[in-house]
Amino acid sequence: MEQPELRKNKVAKYRAKFDPRVTAKYDIKALIGRGSFSRVVRVEHRATKQPYAIKMIETKYREGREVCESELSVLRRVRHTNIIQLIEVFETQDRVYMVMELATGGELFDRIIAKGSFTERDATRVLQMVLDGVKYLHTLGITHRDLKPENLLYYHPGTDSKIMITDFGLASARKKGDDCLMKTTCGTPEYIAPEILVRKPYTNSVDMWALGVISYILLSGTMPFEDDNRTRLYRQILKGKYSYSGEVSGTAVKVRGLETRSPPCFWSG
Repeated sequence: MEQPELRKNKVAKYRAKFDPRVTAKYDIKALIGRGSFSRVVRVEHRATKQPYAIKMIETKYREGREVCESELSVLRRVRHTNIIQLIEVFETQDRVYMVMELATGGELFDRIIAKGSFTERDATRVLQMVLDGVKYLHTLGITHRDLKPENLLYYHPGTDSKIMITDFGLASARKKGDDCLMKTTCGTPEYIAPEILVRKPYTNSVDMWALGVISYILLSGTMPFEDDNRTRLYRQILKGKYSYSGEVSGTAVKVRGLETRSPPCFWSG
């Protein structure tokens, strides 16, 4: 009996924080995610009853503003079936509310944990969709820079669901003709490309490195580079030190190293 009451109190708490313009149009239903400077809630459009997600970002902090600006600079430009779609934006002095498509199928991360690993056919299907989205982004001069299973969502719970790329807080969005080299040191440790670690100027190929790591995880259920010590982890990445032996059946694979989720890092401007 306590759980529904607790959830109701949480919803009321977050509803009270929302700008009246937002709550006049959308009914806040549930908290579905949280980050350092953001909260994501499931909402329902009051007139159409259509479900959406709203990401509320605190912009009074510099880090929150940077993440918000990065995400909006991307989402306002993109329209692709495998990229989460921005519907509308509400802005106040200290917060930004981004109304987005609602993906109800959960993270790719969680399906890997549940399945242990994917068959080659399943992995190919997932990667094809992600590659289509990444190709589209790169064509627009956008580099995601934080591709990982946690940022790939299933549109619905079914096995035939499409995959959607989300979370552009670390993305680099450049106009056509801009210098294609980037220098900011950022990403999630296990997925960072070697050129970022050695602080060399890099290109959008860092997204392809991350997709290689994701491919390995999909097929094996384990991380190619794994160590609790960051220094040793980065040494493995720089050496390209990983092993993959034999074919994987896709059923009886022990999932190691996936239970702990590493937060993204942002080391320099």
